[in-house]
Amino acid sequence: MTEMVHVTPRRRLPVLTGILVLIALAILISLGTWQVERLHWKEGLLADIAARQVAAPVPLADIEAMAAAGGDIEYRKVTATGRYINNKERHFFATWRGQTGYYIYTPLELADGRILLVNRGFVPFDNKEPEMRMQGQLTDQQTVTGLAREKLPGKPSWVVPDNDVAKNIFYWKDLDVMASSVGLEKADVIPFFVDADSTPNPAGLPIGGVTQVDLPNDHLQYAFTWYGLAAVLIVVVAISWFRKGAKTPQQ
Repeated sequence: MTEMVHVTPRRRLPVLTGILVLIALAILISLGTWQVERLHWKEGLLADIAARQVAAPVPLADIEAMAAAGGDIEYRKVTATGRYINNKERHFFATWRGQTGYYIYTPLELADGRILLVNRGFVPFDNKEPEMRMQGQLTDQQTVTGLAREKLPGKPSWVVPDNDVAKNIFYWKDLDVMASSVGLEKADVIPFFVDADSTPNPAGLPIGGVTQVDLPNDHLQYAFTWYGLAAVLIVVVAISWFRKGAKTPQQ
């Protein structure tokens, strides 16, 4: 009698497992592609900001019109003329070039009576109070050139401390409270800030030009991570497939 030899067919990945692998692979590739798109967007944004910072300054009225129309005014160069209301300055806790201190936000009263809050720059911790830097308390009409900064919609994060209005220490730039805490009417205050440029002030304080463009651009790294995980998944599945297929048929 002829002996029958039964050969076990090559084992294949179960259909459900294959579907799950394909779904996971699609997700990883999609995430990588999304990060590449974000990379191109971020590079364009950074280039745009760099161009704004070196452009010729425009009148304050132009920035106001842009803001009213819903345009992006952030980091646009602007010029404004008025008189500083020095006894209503607000202090924002900050670090500048490794030194702890404050940014001095001073209301600038314009010719029409409206108010523009100007970040005049940094003063060291010991120079917080105006009497410690009297030469920098400008009293005559001033023309300030700087960068427009949008009003924050709210507290940036729960980890940021609450502003200590009583001690005139702000940990986040709440324009409305900065203004109301010194008796300025909201209707009279222009709804954005201006960071003064590095034009020297008397006795060197405040130190202008403190605007920091802090836009992390890690999208390329994230893209490599997602694509790398997709590649690893492919390799793991391929190895598993060939190992199972290479098993010796059972007799």
